[in-house]
Amino acid sequence: MGTFLGFDFGTKRIGIAVGQSITQTARPLITLSAQNGVPQPLALAKVIQEWQPTALIVGLAMQPDGSHSATSRKALKFGQSLHAQFQLPVYYIEERLTSVAALERIKESSTTSAIERDKDAQAAAIILESWLQSELKEKHAPV
Repeated sequence: MGTFLGFDFGTKRIGIAVGQSITQTARPLITLSAQNGVPQPLALAKVIQEWQPTALIVGLAMQPDGSHSATSRKALKFGQSLHAQFQLPVYYIEERLTSVAALERIKESSTTSAIERDKDAQAAAIILESWLQSELKEKHAPV
């Protein structure tokens, strides 16, 4: 039970969403710029401090055959660095096609909020909602 942050990892941008276990829903929060998958450290720390999450959820863009892609290996390292820096459990979930789903959600939305139009943060919300709603969430191994 609690508040969770979800991450849509990318080497140039990292989308972040916040969600609640009780409602099993998430909403886009912010997208941080990154250099080679490393976000702005102060901005990331501010988000973690502000939301005080129970755990962090990182999406992994796996290959169609289920093997790791270059991006998913970098996302794993990103998750490990989150765990080391913030001492929070990090869980992973496969996130193939979340960017496509995020664009669809944005097109369907009648809101004009800049956050909700943010594809990366919206993808993070989809990743987090998938994890929260997953019956298998207990089986996702923490770091």
